[in-house]
Amino acid sequence: MRTMEQIRQARVITAIKTPYNDAGEICLNTFDELVERQIAAGVDGIVVGGTTGEGQLMNWEEHLMLIAHSVSAFGERLLIVGNTGSNNTKEAIKATQYGFATGMHAALQINPYYGRTSEAGLLEHFNRVLDIGPAFIYNVPGRTGQDLTPDFIAKIANHKHFIGMKECGGNERIAHYEKQGIACWSGNDDEAHDGVHMHQSHGVISVASNLIPELFCSLMDKPQSALNEQLKPLMNWLFCEPNPIAINTALAMTGAVKPVFRLPYVPLSKEQQQAGLALLAEVEKKHLVGSQTPAIIDEIAVKLV
Repeated sequence: MRTMEQIRQARVITAIKTPYNDAGEICLNTFDELVERQIAAGVDGIVVGGTTGEGQLMNWEEHLMLIAHSVSAFGERLLIVGNTGSNNTKEAIKATQYGFATGMHAALQINPYYGRTSEAGLLEHFNRVLDIGPAFIYNVPGRTGQDLTPDFIAKIANHKHFIGMKECGGNERIAHYEKQGIACWSGNDDEAHDGVHMHQSHGVISVASNLIPELFCSLMDKPQSALNEQLKPLMNWLFCEPNPIAINTALAMTGAVKPVFRLPYVPLSKEQQQAGLALLAEVEKKHLVGSQTPAIIDEIAVKLV
């Protein structure tokens, strides 16, 4: 078990990629290799089965298995955050109960998306899942279609299991939360450096750290404006299509994972990969996750499952 304060000390949390084998099943061997690299780089935690980890493309059996495996293999060395949120409150409750039963340290909870609800419904939803155990609340209006405003968050912020926010609303909002004593982690890689060093955020829940974990940890450790500006084009390229399309492609380009894509995700186009190749060439190979020199993915090798 970790205390709430121990959880809040995590600065870099990677929204870890879920790799697949040729049959399109989760490849635990490759997953373990990816996580070991994160640990070696100094990352503090991982989100398992988040959007980047394609929890939305898993059935609950796969999803909960991967959380349980992560706890068993890495729980003593990393903060394990299970993405057990759902737009269905009953499913979120059930998944969250199972996740904590297998030993995860915290949950990531999102507001119900697509089938949006009222503020009263949101309050009931979050209180039900927060009652189960410690949770980050994730605000990403671009995906949910509904902003969790500071006025709303104030209504749940005193819950004993409220860790803080994964916030995609920008550094001004993050600064507001931190001034109120509400812990915040940036959900935007390109804003995370300034969020920590200028706006007192607690850290980042990152996509780019899948690919450049050492460099991202370095950015969070101390102000490095020049390095941040150097890496911003790469960070922006990783969001040239809806996440996780580009990070999936990048990790296949470096040989970190097989080029197996669960639909509806497909690789970036050849032109987009070429643009990324130029950006990857500016990063020392030792800082990139993957065993090979970055290259355009062989179309013949790509599998869509």
